[in-house]
Amino acid sequence: MKRHLSLIFLFVCALQVSALAQKKVLDPQVLLRDVQVLSADSMAGRLSGTEGNRMAQEYIEKRFNEIGLQAYNNSYRHTFRLEGRGVVVEAAVNLIGFIPGKTDKTIVLTAHYDHVGVRKGEIYNGADDNASGVGALLAAAAYFKKNKPHYTLIFAALDGEELGLQGANAFLENPPLALDLIQLNVNMDMLSLNNKGEIYASGTYHYPALLPLLQQVKARPLARLLTGHDRPEQGQDDWTRQSDHYQFHKRQIPFIYFGVEDHPHYHKPTDVYENINPTFYPDAAALVIDFVQLLNKKRPSLRASASTTESY
Repeated sequence: MKRHLSLIFLFVCALQVSALAQKKVLDPQVLLRDVQVLSADSMAGRLSGTEGNRMAQEYIEKRFNEIGLQAYNNSYRHTFRLEGRGVVVEAAVNLIGFIPGKTDKTIVLTAHYDHVGVRKGEIYNGADDNASGVGALLAAAAYFKKNKPHYTLIFAALDGEELGLQGANAFLENPPLALDLIQLNVNMDMLSLNNKGEIYASGTYHYPALLPLLQQVKARPLARLLTGHDRPEQGQDDWTRQSDHYQFHKRQIPFIYFGVEDHPHYHKPTDVYENINPTFYPDAAALVIDFVQLLNKKRPSLRASASTTESY
């Protein structure tokens, strides 16, 4: 009997250790610190072409280097000309690093770091939109640096999203790799503010082959994954065109967009670090990592199997 009890005890302990390891895909303190820094008043809303935007570039570049991401052509910085909505930036900056996988087939993870700046003397800090996406991008990079992926993973912090998805367009117009190697875009834009514990994965209406994979992502204690917000008849609730993933979709590259539903702080001066949900957000960011890890484990032929249902 004692032998059986000992075996049961060891089995329970093993399950507990396994569960703990499954939960620990990121460091919440580091995640929150990254968001706090990027949404500080000193960065003045990170509008493309401003000093605050440049400060955000330097911080993200430093974090890429700390994590140990590799750079294309010895630089994380990829510049492009940006013009839109009354703003002209001769050298806007996308920050791009990568982790080589066991195959050249590539998943591109994106999050825009720019926001809307200062309006009528008020700073629009953009903590949720989109310091939270960049924080999750950095957390994913740190995780996969320690856990070698099957796919090559590109981590792209993009400029100019708020001015017409221009950073994503520049990335695809002058890509650091052949476009046919890109299997999927995983875009993160607004992950940290939801009081119902819900984060959406949008895109399966267009790429239904990805739905079974998303359904295998297990809920975390304070965040669960839902699908939707991607059908044309939904009007403004169709997120297909609403962030950088649309530039990939236009080129028939499959995407999954992770984000929360709009909230009262969206594009308001109240989108500050103090208003994000510090317990929900780490679990929401972890769900993105869980999905990318599942892709690397299951190793589906993403570009071949995901067929779009509608062209835009």
